[in-house]
Amino acid sequence: MKQIDSEKKLDRLKIYKLLKTIYSDNTTEEINCISNQLLQILDDFSEKSAYEEISNKERWNESHSVLITYADNIYKNGEPTLITLRDLLSNYFGSLSKVVHILPFLRSTSDGGFAVSSYESLEEKFGSWEDLKSISKNHDLMADLVLNHISSSHPWVKEFIKSQEPGISNIFSPNENLDWSNVVRPRSSSLFSQINTEDGPKKVWTTFGPDQIDLNWHNPKMNLEFLNLIITYLSNGIKWFRLDAVGFIWKESGTTCLHLPKAHSIVKILRILLNNLLDDGVLITETNVPQKENLSYLIPEDEAHMAYNFPLPPLLLEAIITSRADILNSWIFDWPNLPDNTTLFNFTASHDGVGLRALEGLMNDHRIKDLLINCEKRGGLVSHRRLSNGEDKPYELNISWWSAMEDSGRDSNRYQFERFILTQLLVMALKGVPAFYLPALLASENDIKSFSMTGQRRDLNREKFKSENLLSILNNPESNASKNLKYLCDAMDVRSELKQFHPCSEMECLSKGRSDIVVIKRGKGSESVFAIHNMTENKINYQLNDNDLPKIIDNDFNALDFLKSTKYNWKNISLDPFQVIWLRAL
Repeated sequence: MKQIDSEKKLDRLKIYKLLKTIYSDNTTEEINCISNQLLQILDDFSEKSAYEEISNKERWNESHSVLITYADNIYKNGEPTLITLRDLLSNYFGSLSKVVHILPFLRSTSDGGFAVSSYESLEEKFGSWEDLKSISKNHDLMADLVLNHISSSHPWVKEFIKSQEPGISNIFSPNENLDWSNVVRPRSSSLFSQINTEDGPKKVWTTFGPDQIDLNWHNPKMNLEFLNLIITYLSNGIKWFRLDAVGFIWKESGTTCLHLPKAHSIVKILRILLNNLLDDGVLITETNVPQKENLSYLIPEDEAHMAYNFPLPPLLLEAIITSRADILNSWIFDWPNLPDNTTLFNFTASHDGVGLRALEGLMNDHRIKDLLINCEKRGGLVSHRRLSNGEDKPYELNISWWSAMEDSGRDSNRYQFERFILTQLLVMALKGVPAFYLPALLASENDIKSFSMTGQRRDLNREKFKSENLLSILNNPESNASKNLKYLCDAMDVRSELKQFHPCSEMECLSKGRSDIVVIKRGKGSESVFAIHNMTENKINYQLNDNDLPKIIDNDFNALDFLKSTKYNWKNISLDPFQVIWLRAL
């Protein structure tokens, strides 16, 4: 058995203390039992693990990027979709796929895999655990821990219906008559759903809808269930863990039931468990809420390693559609100071819609309304959530990122490619780890056909691609998908060689107060790189002024754009419509 160092011994004491704090209504004997079982599972894994202990291993650097994809975004008849995906990744996605986030692959019944019906097996069409593990040979894998809920078809629900354990203890079915008036909702569906059991009808908590039944984290054994799932994931090559909807997992009468202290304590336990299992494991929180709440999982230093940067997609979308980047510039200028060894997960498109809650306190209602209208003009839809007063409020935009980049004039394709590339390059320039959504990279338009079949608004942005058709598109250098991938793979290759783009490298916004341009400085001193983005359809002449710039020398060209190898003069930088350059002094 591997030696347990003093730091890990201290971690194990922390687990016990956290369990006592969270489960204060349980007896000391029960807490001791759960704690001992957790430690035994850790020890058993440590004995069997093939992972080598590597001290001070870097979790991420400037070469890291994440490709987000469903297990079946690309499919071929008669072949497991994970094999189809594996074979295309290295050939076409290159440096954009150092980390691959494969969205829920376990058996499920709805919501794109987020209504999990089994923790043991994958959806048959995706393939096997071995097929999943084969991808990890060339890519780091990221997967979802759906902590808040399970499918209504999960064995625990069936046991709940029969009044059997562990179903009775694992399903959250509180007294409906307690004070739930302050609960913050992400949906407009009913908070409670009725299940007919052998003991009569019972109401269960359903945060996200009737097919997603909430788990009872008041039961301390839930920690054991998810530790076992984490170990299953680790054993199959997964190192990065996305904590889906983690803010909703703890519910108490009279509260908002969102981001409660005990939810944070459970994240602390998960962090300790992962650290004891894997030196370079990454825990990522996904909380589509205002920025301060979102960052609450990073600021304590002992919770998540990374958090989804939810304000970025709507702010960038509004800026690129309107050519008005004043709010975006102000937000980047006020970038949060985060603890060492934490960072942000920067993205634009994702499998969900463009969340609007992150705009609270950042953008006024008039501009938000205009954003919704502009997206509806481009074929988008708006999903709502229900407030405690019964009112429905816009919650997210449902639109493909490629369609959102359309021009509002007669020629919808005018500058569509340039807008798209700008948004992805800006994600690369920001402090943090950049992430890219596979359908967006492939220039997927609003998937009207899928939406019309399912009625699910998010399906507008979840197109599936037949492998044979996709290969012909990717092998055509003039296709939008081919051009997107070539440009962005090349840019990511460049980024991977620049320490200035390390997720923890210094960042400064030099364009606060401007609407037409976004200028991001990475690094410091004479080695700084300046990412300059023209947010308009007009040519712009820009003069860069910064204390770290070297003295202007006499020749005409004293700066180099890493993206195009073009030389510029700091005092007269000419930018084409929606052009991006990454400049450094010669």
